[in-house]
Amino acid sequence: MPAILEARDLVKRYRLGAGDVEALRGVSLSVERGEFVAFMGPSGSGKSTLLHLLGGLDRPTSGEVILDGAAISSLSDDAATRLRREQTGFVFQFFNLVPLLSVRENVALPFMIAGQDPNRGEAAERIGDAIAAVDLAGKERNRPDQLSAGEQQRVAIARALVHRPALVLADEPTGNLDFTTGTDVLESLWRSCTQRGQTIVLVTHDAKAAAYADRVFFLRDGLVRDEIVLGRRDEHGAAPLIARLAQLGL
Repeated sequence: MPAILEARDLVKRYRLGAGDVEALRGVSLSVERGEFVAFMGPSGSGKSTLLHLLGGLDRPTSGEVILDGAAISSLSDDAATRLRREQTGFVFQFFNLVPLLSVRENVALPFMIAGQDPNRGEAAERIGDAIAAVDLAGKERNRPDQLSAGEQQRVAIARALVHRPALVLADEPTGNLDFTTGTDVLESLWRSCTQRGQTIVLVTHDAKAAAYADRVFFLRDGLVRDEIVLGRRDEHGAAPLIARLAQLGL
């Protein structure tokens, strides 16, 4: 089966003052359909830049991103937006919920943006399923300020999952959460991968979060320095990953 996502020699430069900063310096990798992968690395290593390129939120200076067989950079802006909306879901460190909307209304946003009625038919069913999948049934009418931080992040995950994208990209989704609530969020992503067959790409600085992945890519100075294969497993203790990172001097 072909990979759902490929990076081919990605380079990304930003103008800074009179010169350029090279955030990525030729990154190539592939992600299989239904796989859970993580990107780790110190601040400034390029991992969030890479995630944004893979999700089509930004375009590379050179190189190519292939999403579900389509070369994103060869698409028009409208076609790239449509592909991103249909095939991907995003979860960020900051929840980006609309404060005046209820849980249900926040989760329904992808359908509303697409011009679909969220209160009818398959859309209504999917919204209910997504809310139940993150254990928030019964809180559909709550506004974000009536939820804990962990519950708000689970709303963001439900919103990312509601249109059942093939690919979910998560940028430090546990960065603002304590250990227990962070674990709840990771378990929600894990279930979406193992039970729904969705592909998860996670950016994190935390080995405990990365330990959920099948593979971990370690980035430094805009390059992939190592790939650590953990394999699919039900137990997500971080000790094997931490030991491997220590062996590599990372």
